Amino acid sequence: MNLRIPGPTPLPPDVLAAVGKQMINHRGPEFEAMFKDITGWLKVFFETSNDLFVLTSSGTGGMEAAVVNTLSPGDRVLCVPIGVFGERFAAIAEAYGAAVTRMPYPMGKAAVPAEVAAKIEAEGPFKAVIFTQNETSTGVTNDVEGLCRAIREAQTPAPLIIVDGISGLGAIRLQTDAWGVDVLVAGSQKAWMAPPGLAFISFSARAWEAYATAKMPRYYFDLGLARRYAERNQTPATPNVSALYGLHVSLQQMVAEGVEAVAARHQRIGDYCRAGCLELGLNLFAQPGYYSNTVTAATLQPGLSAKKVLEDLRTRYDIICGSTKAPGVEMLRVGHMGYVSEADLDEVFAALAKLLA
Repeated sequence: MNLRIPGPTPLPPDVLAAVGKQMINHRGPEFEAMFKDITGWLKVFFETSNDLFVLTSSGTGGMEAAVVNTLSPGDRVLCVPIGVFGERFAAIAEAYGAAVTRMPYPMGKAAVPAEVAAKIEAEGPFKAVIFTQNETSTGVTNDVEGLCRAIREAQTPAPLIIVDGISGLGAIRLQTDAWGVDVLVAGSQKAWMAPPGLAFISFSARAWEAYATAKMPRYYFDLGLARRYAERNQTPATPNVSALYGLHVSLQQMVAEGVEAVAARHQRIGDYCRAGCLELGLNLFAQPGYYSNTVTAATLQPGLSAKKVLEDLRTRYDIICGSTKAPGVEMLRVGHMGYVSEADLDEVFAALAKLLA
C-alpha cells in the first residue's frame, strides 16, 4: 500500500522493527536512558532550550495540554484559524471556558501578520494568541516568524504565543526560541517517521509563569507533574513504550541528517509533488508563496469527483490519499512528509494520469 495521507505516515523498516520489541520497565534505567535521548533530540528540531515533554496522546491531546496549563476560564484569547485544525484549537480553548475571539482566514489563505497585529491593537489585550504552523486541511504553511514578531510588537506585555506545529515540525523549520514561541505542540505520526500515540510540547519561562496562575482543570495533562517526573527521565503515567521505541530510532536518523538537511529534503519533495500535480492539470488550492512542504492540496477540474478518484486510487492501485476538508471543493490531499520518496509520488501521478484521462 502507498499511504499518502497527511498522517499517520509510513514507517521505515528499522522503525517498524523497533516498534515490535519486547516491553521494558518504564521506571527502569533502560527506559530512562531512551527517554533522555528522545527529549534531547526533539529539542534539536524544536530549536529550543525550553522544557520539552512527551505525552502519551494524539497531537490533539498536546493542544489541550497547551490550553489548560496556561489559561484560566474567562481569559481573552485570539485564535487565528486558517483551516479545520486551527478551528479545533479554538474549540478546545472554548471548551475550557476561554473567551475566544476568532480571526478566521478563508481556507487556502495564510494569516497576514500585519492584520493580526491590527486586530490585537484594536481589540486587545489578549492573554494568548493561538495559531497553526502548517494546516493540513488546506496545504498552507503560515509565516510563523512574521506572525510572532507582529504579535509581540502589537501588545506590551506580549500575549503568550501558542502554536500548533503538529503537521509541520520535523519537516518545516520553526525556531522556537529565536522567534519567541511560548508553547509549541507536535505529534509523532507526522514528519517524525514514528507511530501515532505521542504528543510533544515545549514550554517557555513565560509559559511557566502563566502555569502558576492558570485555573483550568487538568490532571492527566498537568505539565507541572510531567516536569517533576522528567527530572528523572520518566513520565507520570505509563507511556506508549512501543511508539517510543520507534521514535528513538527515527529521531537518531533525523539528528544525524541535520535540521537544515531534513527541511531541504522536504522542500525538494514538496516542490516535486506540486510540479507533478500541475503537470496532470490539477490546481493547487493553497495561496502561492505559502505552499506546505508536508502536504499538497490539489483541486480537480470541473466535473470530476474527488470521492470517485480517491475510491479508484484505493481499489485499483492501493494508493490512499486524503479527502477534501473544504466544503464544496473537489480536492485531493497528498501527504509527503517523513519517510517518502519521489518514487512514492510517481506511483500516485501514474495512477492519477490514467484515472483523470
